[in-house]
Order: sequence, then C-alpha cells, then structure tokens
Amino acid sequence: MMTSSRDELLADGVQPAVAVEHLTVVRGARTALDDVTVRVARGTITGILGPSGCGKTTLIRSIVGTQVIAAGTVTVLGRPAGSAELRRRVGYVAQDATVYEDLRVVDNVRYFASLYGAGAGAAEEAIANVGLTDHRTALCANLSGGQRTRVSLACALVAHPELLVLDEPTVGLDPVLRVDLWEQFRELARRGTTLLVSSHVMDEADHCGDLLLLREGRVLAHTTPTRLREDTGCQSLEEAFLSVIRHSTAPALG
Repeated sequence: MMTSSRDELLADGVQPAVAVEHLTVVRGARTALDDVTVRVARGTITGILGPSGCGKTTLIRSIVGTQVIAAGTVTVLGRPAGSAELRRRVGYVAQDATVYEDLRVVDNVRYFASLYGAGAGAAEEAIANVGLTDHRTALCANLSGGQRTRVSLACALVAHPELLVLDEPTVGLDPVLRVDLWEQFRELARRGTTLLVSSHVMDEADHCGDLLLLREGRVLAHTTPTRLREDTGCQSLEEAFLSVIRHSTAPALG
C-alpha cells in the first residue's frame, strides 16, 4: 500500500486525529471492511475515495461510533470511537440531510446547539458560515437539496467540532455549490479542524491533502494527490486510481 509523508509525521509522536487498527466489519454474509489500518493526521482534509459499495460509509460509521465491528479498534481524538466525551468534539454529516423539515433553518440549528450546550449565538454563527443567513427563517421543507445539505452542515458545526466527518456531502449538488462547500472545508482546516470527506467522484481528490483509496473493503493507498500522480505516472487522478487497482489485482490474476 502506498503511504504518504503523513505517516512519518505521525511516527514522530504526534497523536493522530483518528487511528484505525486492523478493523474488520462484517455485514450479513459480506466482509465490508477487511483488516483496515490507517491513521489520519490532525488539521488535514482527508478524502475517502472509491466506488459505491467499497466501504466508505462503513468506515465513516466506524469512526463516528455507530457501526458494530467484528475485530480491530478505532480511536478518535485519543478516545474509543463512540465515547460519550466525543459527542461535542466530533461532527457528522450523513449522506441524507438530517433536518426536521417542518422546522425553520434557525430552529433546526438552535435545537442542535441546545444538545451541545451551545447558545443562540453559536447557531447564528453556524448559519452564517454555511451561507444561509438569508434563509434562516425558511422552512426546511421548502429548501433545495443543496440548501438542506448546508443546514445539516450548520447543525454539525454549531459545537465547533475538532473532527468533522462528511459522507458524500457534495453528491448531486451543482458545480458552483460544490466549489463553495470545498472552500468552506478548506477554511475549517485552516482553523485547525480535521475533516474526513468521502466521495466517489475522483476529481474532488485534488481538494484533499491526504487520500484514502478504497476498493472492496480494503485500503489500496494512503497517499496525497501529488504522490499518487508521481507513483502512477498519471496526471488524471481517475486514471491514477485505476492504475492502483490494476497493480493491486495483478498478483491475483497472475
């Protein structure tokens, strides 16, 4: 498996934001994650990339503590994944917008603020940070899909989490909104937040500092966009990913 210089940084004693050790998850008769080991450095944007069904969401659910695991350990911000003390430190945005459609935008965000023990000011700040100030009193049922995604993000941001986990947050959004969201993610990282962002769209990999490339429940590479291009000789990240797949399956074919 290709690795990036992040591993060297973490080996020097810097505690990772996420440490996954020999993680195995079985769902029904299928092994969804197979002996996955990876560490995520703090203050980075790490893209979890791969085709649908490769294990991205299962890995994310394991990190936020909502997935039953068969073997291995997942440590988040120095604590076991799912620990009660992580609830205010970890923000999670699922694939489907988690909002109450019969409530206004501001009511949704204030509700989550109250759960985290944050005040109304934190709710207003989160709404502004996702660009929904002009829609703060709109019913969520009347919002577009992209706007509902922003409301979910505001609900996750209201506690100022140290780790923000986003499961395919840009899928189905228009290109302008995607660019806007990625700029917000970069700003969060500049402020010190660690972000994990899953996607099956390889052109989004260039927005990430680190990349985890998954296929069939295994991590094929933990690298960076630059290193991936150098190692494969491909300028297109999609072609680079395909090259990694071909090399990973070559021994089995032989």
